[in-house]
Amino acid sequence: MKNLLRVALSLSLVGCTLEPHYERPQPAVTQQWPQPPAGDEISGARTEAATQGTERSAAQIGWREFFNDPKMQALIEQALKHNPNAQVATLNIAAARAQYQIQRASIFPKISASATEQVQKYPTGVTPIAGGASGTTAARPGPLRYYDVGLGFTSYELDLFGRIRSLNHARLQQYLGYLETQRSTQISVVAEVASAYLTWLADSALLRITEQTLNSQQESLNLIRMSFDGGVATALDLHQAETTVATAQANLAQYRRQVAQDQNAVVVLLGAPMPGEVTAAQDLDQEKLLTDLPTGLPSIILAQRPDILAAEHNLIAANANIGAARAAFFPSILLTGSYGTASTQLSGLFQQGSTAWTFSPQISLPIFAGGANVASLDLAKVQKNILIVQYQQSIQNAVREVSDALAGLATLDSQVAADTALVASSSESFRLSNMRYTGGVDNYLGVLDAQRVLYTAQQSLVSVKLARLQNLVTLYKALGGGWREHSEDAP
Repeated sequence: MKNLLRVALSLSLVGCTLEPHYERPQPAVTQQWPQPPAGDEISGARTEAATQGTERSAAQIGWREFFNDPKMQALIEQALKHNPNAQVATLNIAAARAQYQIQRASIFPKISASATEQVQKYPTGVTPIAGGASGTTAARPGPLRYYDVGLGFTSYELDLFGRIRSLNHARLQQYLGYLETQRSTQISVVAEVASAYLTWLADSALLRITEQTLNSQQESLNLIRMSFDGGVATALDLHQAETTVATAQANLAQYRRQVAQDQNAVVVLLGAPMPGEVTAAQDLDQEKLLTDLPTGLPSIILAQRPDILAAEHNLIAANANIGAARAAFFPSILLTGSYGTASTQLSGLFQQGSTAWTFSPQISLPIFAGGANVASLDLAKVQKNILIVQYQQSIQNAVREVSDALAGLATLDSQVAADTALVASSSESFRLSNMRYTGGVDNYLGVLDAQRVLYTAQQSLVSVKLARLQNLVTLYKALGGGWREHSEDAP
């Protein structure tokens, strides 16, 4: 019995597999990133240096190295612990590991101990015979008793054609895919928290600009009201000043609402209360994020984008399922056996001569299944083709995301510089217009127009600074985002 079980295990572990040979599909993407927009020599040179540099890739740069601001780091760390999406991704890992271990256990026979007592009582002259029928024999005075204690396994399949090992391989690849999905989720959480925090800072900056503009306009209104009372300013000047103050007050209420909503959005991403030390008091210029990220060639992102790696693991799992579907066309061998002791008396168990064992091999050859096996194989092949398309789509989306972020990297710096110059020029124009109005050279309409231009330029500058920083966050995420602090034990 032991020798037979040993042979069965050996055959199961060294059997063949019918999985097709896996070859990674060739990505239908260009081997070079798109060139930066023409006319931007400075940013274009930065992008070219980044794409052709020999520095570490973005996937090798941990998020703490990229997001240097301590407050942002505190928010990201909080979110990685409590964000619902991150928690669900972690739980999916645990579930996938358990499913893999359940499937892996099918390679080995399930051995269990059993103890049986069987009591039978039949009418006089009737006792059971082999095969479950009954016949007439000599009568027995009382019930029949039978005791059995032993170890055994039931319906253990010899994996000669790799069906079970193919299913096991598929589960393993699905587990590895969940690992990459978890990493992708964590990178997304990091990027979402950073983007929400930057938006909070930008709206806070717009709120401060609006407060300063309102204070300036309120002072102008007070002066014009005094001049109107003295008969110097006109009623038109007074009403124009009151209009600008009312407009600024409306803008102030709007930005106060947006700042409150931005803070609420950050709290939702954290999945926990806002840390007390985190505020939105600093300016966007104080955010020291990396400005140059090495990107390499498009093919390199295949080795670092977790969503692409997860898609490939799912594709390999589908390839393994084809092997399992093919194995269904071949014979299957099931083994059932037990070893123990049996007796008609409870006291006779474990006595000399009470040894009992059974061994029941069964072979099954599929002859007619109504086309179910053929349909199962066709389904497995179709599912693999679907995942090939999804894998290609993941690569194409990744290349587009990186290309879009590189286009932003090549232009947003120049836009920030241009808007900064515009703010400086508009500020000087407002100062000169105010002097001309105070000196009686121009009417108040010129001051209003200059102040409106300055306010708009200040808002545009904040928006462009926010877009530049968020574009860096997007580029970091699109390049596979470094994840140094994540590790997961193998199943």
